[in-house]
Amino acid sequence: MKSNEQDQNEFIELLKTEYKGNEAELSYYGEETEILFMTGSIFRLEAIRQDDSLGDVRIWMMRMSLCGDDENDLKELYDHMKKEYGLRNETNLMSLGFAMWKMGKFDLAEKYYRQCLSELPSNYPSLRELYQHIGLVANSKGEYDSSLKWYEKSLEMRIRTSPSDYVNIGNTHNNIGNAHRNKGDYIRALESYNRAVSLFKEAHDENHPKMAWFYNNIASIYFTENKYLEALDFYEKTLAIDRKHLPADHADFGDSYNNIGIVHRHLGHYDLALEYYDRSIKISLKSLPSQHPTIADSYENMSLVYEDKGELEHTLKLLKKSQLIYEVALPVNHPTVLRINNNVKLVEDKIKRKK
Repeated sequence: MKSNEQDQNEFIELLKTEYKGNEAELSYYGEETEILFMTGSIFRLEAIRQDDSLGDVRIWMMRMSLCGDDENDLKELYDHMKKEYGLRNETNLMSLGFAMWKMGKFDLAEKYYRQCLSELPSNYPSLRELYQHIGLVANSKGEYDSSLKWYEKSLEMRIRTSPSDYVNIGNTHNNIGNAHRNKGDYIRALESYNRAVSLFKEAHDENHPKMAWFYNNIASIYFTENKYLEALDFYEKTLAIDRKHLPADHADFGDSYNNIGIVHRHLGHYDLALEYYDRSIKISLKSLPSQHPTIADSYENMSLVYEDKGELEHTLKLLKKSQLIYEVALPVNHPTVLRINNNVKLVEDKIKRKK
């Protein structure tokens, strides 16, 4: 991946690979050590970090692992993600920003989107997509008022230029609902989610993949209102639609299993909750970077089950695993980082009091 900045050099550090053979004998440059990969090889991205050891020279280190022959299921996931991210087309700042957002690299995503925004004319059609994507990043960073501003700009442009595009208009209503929910305004959030659902029902497209998102978010509102059985029903609807459209190891299944686990925990079904959290983590570790916030969510939720069971040492262990990921993936002042730091301290204090 290359940015437009002349001072940014990027290279790939490939780890966890094994190749038995002397490639140097086959190389034109006999003095060099090389590793050869078959065309079409699939790698799992493990982590991205910036290396500042060379001063003004900016280098990004990408740690990747070569997938083995027993991981052919990842090719189906990879093909689906290429389609989802629009990577069949030429890679540009928009697609790069979206990929960074999906990976939990929010500052990088915003950087690419802002650069794209500065380069596009004010009447460019893709601006409605760009506004939406900047809103997604702001929402992920906990900047909810800012995200609402960008979503509203996107919605206004969509309705003006493509009033019959119920899919993207509905999706924007859904994102507006997410921002209201994160601000604690559940009434306005539910109104936005129901607007999205209504648009798809009016178009007789009730099994569209995006309906899974809407049902998932409606479930989250019911959960917040302590209506656990209603929440569970909508989470199951989410799973039913996803199973029709997504490969088995898609990250969205990790989210759904995590959410179902949360409901079971509140219903007192601790073993079921742990089972769903474990499913979530296994899928997320396959489909996401190891430092993605979704994985931290599941570890944190697991810790709450063990806290309910009075197993505080196990609780603290899981909380600290979650804390390490959040501190890498999110800004230091993000509400989630502040919350996890506080929770770690509370559990540490409980353990001290017991001793």
